[in-house]
Amino acid sequence: MDDPKPWLTLARASSLHAGHLRRPEGPPVPPLALLGESRAGLSALGLGDAAAEAIRNPDTAGIESDERWLAGPGRRLVTWGSHEYPALLASIDDAPLVLFVEGAVDTLSMPQLAIVGSRNPTAIGRDTATQFARHLAEVGLTITSGLALGIDAAAHRGALQARGRTVAVLGCGLDRIYPRENTELAREVASSGTLVSDLPTGVRPLKQHFPRRNRIISGLSVGTLVVEAALQSGSLITARLTAEQGREVFAIPGSIHSPLSRGCHRLIRQGAKLVESADDIFAELGALLASLEPAMRAEATDAQEDSGPALDKEYEILLDALGFEPAGVDVLVARTGFKPDAVASMLLILELDGRIAQQPGGLFCRRLPGKQE
Repeated sequence: MDDPKPWLTLARASSLHAGHLRRPEGPPVPPLALLGESRAGLSALGLGDAAAEAIRNPDTAGIESDERWLAGPGRRLVTWGSHEYPALLASIDDAPLVLFVEGAVDTLSMPQLAIVGSRNPTAIGRDTATQFARHLAEVGLTITSGLALGIDAAAHRGALQARGRTVAVLGCGLDRIYPRENTELAREVASSGTLVSDLPTGVRPLKQHFPRRNRIISGLSVGTLVVEAALQSGSLITARLTAEQGREVFAIPGSIHSPLSRGCHRLIRQGAKLVESADDIFAELGALLASLEPAMRAEATDAQEDSGPALDKEYEILLDALGFEPAGVDVLVARTGFKPDAVASMLLILELDGRIAQQPGGLFCRRLPGKQE
């Protein structure tokens, strides 16, 4: 790109997207032609006052900041209509005109599955996201998520464990990482996958930015898998956008007593595909993923079903009593009839063995067998 300034000007028109290029009559407006439009012309295309002002009076200081960021290693500006712009994302109605990218640009055009969910998952929910991401990355899918705490981070880590590709879409400028706790994870993603945002430098992670981030997560992906989501979860926004974009929505069911299962159960009632194993995803995506290696797919499914070494009878009884809902020592004593000190001791052993994890409030929750984070 000879001169990124025109595109950086468009990037700072915050509400601008590809839908504004369409006219009731005639061909679409070329993106850079917007720079010469009158305020009335921009308004006729559906642009608000703030976006029109950003185009007609560019933020010079902001654009210079963007150029400094782009000068760093592994950073690119991917623009609407270029050969690097991912075709799946280009097909959605409100595709961004500009993507800020750090890492491998070609990853954006690879087959991707989004994995999203709660920021405060249970231990088994986190493990589920990690294992699904790892297995799916092993067979060639790129795992896409939003770098948030909880399920998002677990999905990215699962793909990295498999030495696969992962894409993290941020709801802020790439000159800052949000949340800060995932700064090191973001570096790992950028080194083997891709960080991407349609927001320029200096833009903070404000609440209103996350729905626009979510439409990129779903827009890049052939489908979205939701792992643990409350009824008010932002993950349900991603799922809705996925359906509106004509992509597949998958959801993992959980306990009827868990608030973190209710969002997934609602999605399933609305038509999302119920998922218990990676094969459920392959069955729905069918021909699209037919090129993935069948032997590796079988290996991934087998790994999910591996229950680990056998336990002594008392430990099996305790795990059965724990079930898949968090429970405290008193509840487990009542369910098993074991003495409190025996239950506490066995819980410690099971935690050290990676079979359970302690939750806030002194509760314990099962973990999935296999390699953990």
